[in-house]
Amino acid sequence: MTDYCLICHTEISPILGWTFLISEEKKQTICPTCKGKLQPIEGPTCKICNRPLSLLDPRFIHEQTCNDCIRWEEDPQWQGCLQQNHSLFHYNDFLQEVIARYKFRGDYILAAIFSEWIEQKLKNQQADLLVPIPLSPERLQERGFNQAEAIIREAGLQPLNILTRIHTEKQSKKSRTERIHVPQVFQLRANTTLAGKQIMLFDDIYTTGSTLHHAAKLLKTNGAASVSSLTIARG
Repeated sequence: MTDYCLICHTEISPILGWTFLISEEKKQTICPTCKGKLQPIEGPTCKICNRPLSLLDPRFIHEQTCNDCIRWEEDPQWQGCLQQNHSLFHYNDFLQEVIARYKFRGDYILAAIFSEWIEQKLKNQQADLLVPIPLSPERLQERGFNQAEAIIREAGLQPLNILTRIHTEKQSKKSRTERIHVPQVFQLRANTTLAGKQIMLFDDIYTTGSTLHHAAKLLKTNGAASVSSLTIARG
């Protein structure tokens, strides 16, 4: 069966070789050209938020930690909430357009693009629960699906929807300071037991880290042993 790139829709030619001949053919979701436009995060990164350190002035780095994460950790309200973020790619123009198609224009099938990278990343992580960042009921109705939950499912994994979200103004419209000081927007579903659990949050983009810190704080407050996160992009 012919595979077509889920992004540009061009036909994907199979890579012939002994592996191709003796193993079950795996469906390809992205062509070499589009794959080449994705920029994996590599090299030294902030040990908490995964920001590439090469993009920062050395004055804003201390012990492999960026200045933003130092500010989070120096605040008693947020200290230790989010153990570590893992992001797959730089948020370049190409990925920005792909995520916009997926997130705002309802192109659900694009979730399958990232499944292989998600599986590989999780192999080296310990997580008892995979928790997607929820949308408010209003946002869910607008988009038709939760993009974070879809990514988990397309990777063949089981999301646990234990968080609900109160409807608020879009985070993209707020400044960093406004995002940090916004009241808690998440609630934990009733009868949820988190004692001793290691939790991996899922979202599409890490920007200021506010959304993930708010969710992590709620989970830690309710007994989670640790909370980390995995996102497609690092903005």
